[in-house]
Amino acid sequence: MQQVELAIVGGGLVGASLALALQDGARARGWRIALIEPFTPGAGYQPSYDARSTALSYGTRQIYQQLGLWQQIGQRAEPIMQIHVSDRGRFAAARLSAQDEGVPALGYVVENAWLGECLWRALDPQVVSWRSPAEVIHMQATDAGYRLTLNDQSSLQCELAILADGGRSGLREQLGIGVTHTPYGQSALIANVSPEYGHNGQAFERFTEQGPMALLPLADNRCALVWTRASNDAERLLALDDGAFLDELQQAFGYRLGALRQVGKRHLYPLALIEAQEQVRPHLVVLGNAAHSLHPIAGQGYNLSLRDTQALAQILLGSAAPLGDFATLQRYVQNQQSDQQLTVGFSDRVTRLFGSGEPLLAAGRNLGLLGLDLLPPAKRWFARQAMGLGTRPL
Repeated sequence: MQQVELAIVGGGLVGASLALALQDGARARGWRIALIEPFTPGAGYQPSYDARSTALSYGTRQIYQQLGLWQQIGQRAEPIMQIHVSDRGRFAAARLSAQDEGVPALGYVVENAWLGECLWRALDPQVVSWRSPAEVIHMQATDAGYRLTLNDQSSLQCELAILADGGRSGLREQLGIGVTHTPYGQSALIANVSPEYGHNGQAFERFTEQGPMALLPLADNRCALVWTRASNDAERLLALDDGAFLDELQQAFGYRLGALRQVGKRHLYPLALIEAQEQVRPHLVVLGNAAHSLHPIAGQGYNLSLRDTQALAQILLGSAAPLGDFATLQRYVQNQQSDQQLTVGFSDRVTRLFGSGEPLLAAGRNLGLLGLDLLPPAKRWFARQAMGLGTRPL
């Protein structure tokens, strides 16, 4: 049986980021970290028109700078210089700009494959060992930590297990960790789109009677589309041919970027706010989407998860208690509670306010957008939430 100090179940962006944040301290302490992942990483980055992407906040850039990784990530990170927020058919709009906020960019959009490649290259195999392709099929609590059984029937003993296997975590359910599940009755249609005109670093948040949409700037003058619709209507849009789909998208978005000329492969994701009712147990931490899955329209989910990983790494490396000590893990949750509540609440309120076609709410948000554009303190607060900074200094 393999024995390690930490086992991270899920070697995706969140799990790999935690391994990187712990790496130097783990090396100094003699900790061994196992990353268990169903898909074999490190096959090499291959550019693709249809690559899925993630919006990184300015605060996330700061974290990756501290980890010494931003120079590599930044090679294919498309900066968001402006965010244009509008409500279809109404005059009010809000505009946020990096220049006004005194930052090089409000955020960045990065292909997941590139971000993963940068993370995996940065991991030291002397400290972090991969078990892939491999899946954990059973977890059993022991006095000293957890025993993990893998799908090849091998087993692994660890002092601290990190559950970072995504929002549909089967292991979370197996361990009896309940979730609060709040369905939005919507699905997000994700695709890449090429417009006629250059996006020039502009991101668009557009709210319509049928649901919100976002167009985010990507490398090679593509835009990442997140289009939220009622689930049955999203299925209809998914089934359209490219021409008919672009026609509907053009009608909903308008011509700020000229004609929309190309759309790539479309993907559909049902939307719900999912929160684990427990984030820590003795020798166990639930992290990433397994801990909280947010609506993608506000672009906060991954950025919150990365702040969680950073906070967890700092707590673990700063504690003299044995690894997996429950009081230490509870302190992590207490420290992150305010950030999590603020971010989840911000994301949920934006979703509910701007996802409704109800006339009074629509009129209210129109006034809200107008006020946001005219009142600098309100605008700055909104911008700081969008940048993932909250009350943190620049």
